[in-house]
Amino acid sequence: MKVIASPMEGIKLIEPRVIGDARGYFLEAYNSRDFAALGIEAQFVQDNHSHSPRAVLRGLHYQLRHPQGKLACVVSGEVFDVAVDMRRHSASFGHWYGVRLSAENHRMLWVDGGFAHGMLVLSESADFIYKTTDFYVPEDEHCLRWDDPQVGIEWPLTGSPRLSDKDRNGTSFTTAAYVT
Repeated sequence: MKVIASPMEGIKLIEPRVIGDARGYFLEAYNSRDFAALGIEAQFVQDNHSHSPRAVLRGLHYQLRHPQGKLACVVSGEVFDVAVDMRRHSASFGHWYGVRLSAENHRMLWVDGGFAHGMLVLSESADFIYKTTDFYVPEDEHCLRWDDPQVGIEWPLTGSPRLSDKDRNGTSFTTAAYVT
């Protein structure tokens, strides 16, 4: 397992060791000892799985009182996975990081609590799975606007994304609640 450097503290792009032969492949998706050696000493409490067609954009979601660290991967298809730093006292406050995760590249993205998180489906459909370090608390959820010009995420998108009402009505970065 190796980590590819990211420009932001709290974000790690992980490439697991994939063992393949004529039967297919095997990879160890999570091992607490190996992740601890990478500096990720998380205790996961919830696994989430979304299945979405092309151009669905989910996010950018975060919780303040119950921040969720997330370990994300794709088991079918391809997504553009994005994290925005909502930690007011961070050197990368307001910056974003995006990466393609796919069933073919087997990459995983670790996102510390304190980041808004979202993804865009690039393939015909995608199955996106992520572990969280805290439970989902609906009354603590916040949604940052996906296309906020101040954040300036460069989504690899042609046309308009497919959004939920919640995501369509996300808050601008200037009026968003921040993690202290």
